[in-house]
Amino acid sequence: MAQLIKLQDYISRYEWDTYRYPTQYIRQKKEQWERFYAEWKDPLLQTDAQEEEEETEAEEGEEKHSLFQKWKQRFIKSPVVVEDLTPKEHVVKRNKPLMTLPDTEEALKKVFLDRLLEVQMKWASSTVSQVSVVDSKYYKDSLLQFLLQRFPDTFLIMYRPIFEVKQAAVETDIIVITPVAVEILSFVEQDADKVIMAGNERTWTITAQQEEAPGRMINPLLSLKRSEKWVARFLKEENIDIPIKKTVISRTNRILYATAPYQTEIIDKLIFPDWFEKKRSVHLPLKKRQLTVSESLLRNSLSYSFPRPEWEQE
Repeated sequence: MAQLIKLQDYISRYEWDTYRYPTQYIRQKKEQWERFYAEWKDPLLQTDAQEEEEETEAEEGEEKHSLFQKWKQRFIKSPVVVEDLTPKEHVVKRNKPLMTLPDTEEALKKVFLDRLLEVQMKWASSTVSQVSVVDSKYYKDSLLQFLLQRFPDTFLIMYRPIFEVKQAAVETDIIVITPVAVEILSFVEQDADKVIMAGNERTWTITAQQEEAPGRMINPLLSLKRSEKWVARFLKEENIDIPIKKTVISRTNRILYATAPYQTEIIDKLIFPDWFEKKRSVHLPLKKRQLTVSESLLRNSLSYSFPRPEWEQE
């Protein structure tokens, strides 16, 4: 599961300590899965874990305790009340439905990844002392979930981050920092029966058999070029050298073009499965240069947050 190091302009634990959290996440994910799986297999271990009701917050909190204990309660007990990380006057409570533990290992993995997704969202919107109010749409964002749950652990994702450029806020495309390169992705997805005609103009044409008049869409290459410009500028200022790649992706449509775009890869629905499998098959460890790149981009990104209510009370 890839790591969400930045979400829009929300504060992130990764910008607090860029070198610590990526390695900590990978280590803890492995440890927690082994414990989670063992407790699922052995009812006696489940009973022991259920007795651990106290959760001690050490530095940033929940990392040192059994995820299984906390997550299992959502499936075998009465509905649990979960509080959003928002100020007290805006706290929203939602009841989790009563469910049973998964019967198969595949279903268990899905539960585990869904819970990890919640942890990643928390890490990407809070630190020990600060918290950001996250738009609820991101908890339902299928593309964000796809990227996080299907890419390798060593892929660090900045999901449409907002950078500060000359005292102005500039939103960019999705940035994936891999062990060997920075990849800037633009996803273009229309109804499955439509074909996208790419070109060098400001707009691309969208055609479908049942439609007489073709539709239009903004050329995603324009946004990709802007995103590349700012990423390259930030890294150059700190003398960081790493390849930067631009990619237009459609999982649902054909993308046709007469001439391939300059220094940009186009991946349509026919090519996507092979492209995706190559990404998933990357087994390289985290690299120091990769973390240096992440730190630089996080340093130049905007973050809006406020003190946690409990810290203000202290």
